[in-house]
Amino acid sequence: MKALILEDDELVGELLETVVAGIHQGAAVSLARSLTEARQLIDGSDRYQLYLVDWQLPDGSGLELVKQVRARDRDVPIVMVSGRSDRESVIKAAHHGISGYITKPLDVQLLHERLSKLVPSEAAGHGSADEYLQASLNSVIQLPTDIDPADVLDLIGRQQELSPAQLAERWREEAALTARLLDVANSSSFRRTGKPVESLKDAITNMGVAMALNQALALALDVAGKIENPGLQAQARVFHDMALQVAREAYKLAVRLGKSPSLFQQAGLLSRLGELAVLKVLNQFSAEGGSLATSEIEQCLGQWSQDYGNRLKVHWKLPLSLRDMIGAVHFLPKDSTREDRLVMRAAALVAGGQSDSDDCQRLLRRIGLEQTSSTEESKHDDRS
Repeated sequence: MKALILEDDELVGELLETVVAGIHQGAAVSLARSLTEARQLIDGSDRYQLYLVDWQLPDGSGLELVKQVRARDRDVPIVMVSGRSDRESVIKAAHHGISGYITKPLDVQLLHERLSKLVPSEAAGHGSADEYLQASLNSVIQLPTDIDPADVLDLIGRQQELSPAQLAERWREEAALTARLLDVANSSSFRRTGKPVESLKDAITNMGVAMALNQALALALDVAGKIENPGLQAQARVFHDMALQVAREAYKLAVRLGKSPSLFQQAGLLSRLGELAVLKVLNQFSAEGGSLATSEIEQCLGQWSQDYGNRLKVHWKLPLSLRDMIGAVHFLPKDSTREDRLVMRAAALVAGGQSDSDDCQRLLRRIGLEQTSSTEESKHDDRS
């Protein structure tokens, strides 16, 4: 499916693009910032199957584009997106043959529901899962969780300017995250006074902003609850648990080395990003009628996880150093000397039950550590 979004506000345009891609995994979305640019796009390409049109633009009215499209296609869905909510404006837009009218600020859930009715997903059963993944790779990928990982990563990038009070205010409506942070803050590693932590602000203060953000990231990457296919859901739980375990081991190794553990923990949490993205897309394929055998799921994960992981790392603008640390979880070049990569690879081996292997022991010696004792292993578990 091809969709054209005419929206001069960059953030709103990206949000609309994300919603469209969430409905139609293979959607090719063109984003125009002006009426002139939109007209050039529709004059110079095949017809689009969906139009999302802002009303007020720097060089005119979006209704002009609606007129132009309707002159040659009476049936294609056109949704007007506008800050105008008065009855007269809605009637005026309806007169030009729009299919729907959505007011700003946007309600993402409502937008998703409206667009799903206007442009039903194409049945995936006519192609293979591999073909579906290929078609979806260049679309905007959004993991199906209540908390957007991209938002959390943006906060992580600005954590030096955030206070516990600011985070608590931002997250006050996030019931699952509040419960998680309170639970972690009341664990034995965090409790210092013997009194329970009862408020979100105190929980964040107790553990620190960096740790609270990593806890939010862990929750944002837990996609299993949003995946309907039982086989894919089970796989999502496995990969999320793998990532959590690598994060725990990386955290502990960083602490033993006297390093700030937050970044190492973050790299571990993101270490199965590609697999989770593939499972999300396969779930969409299944929901649209696609047939999935267990062997096919394994094949798709093996073939596409790296590509999807790289796609999300770029989309989320992860720093190159963090990407390298995530990559070291899976593969470490023999000539690698950077300590952060050595730590991540060692953490992956320990998390995978290979702490006694020659490779793991060699890595531990290279970073100046002996084999981790069972006492040291459990010391920091609650914090990670």
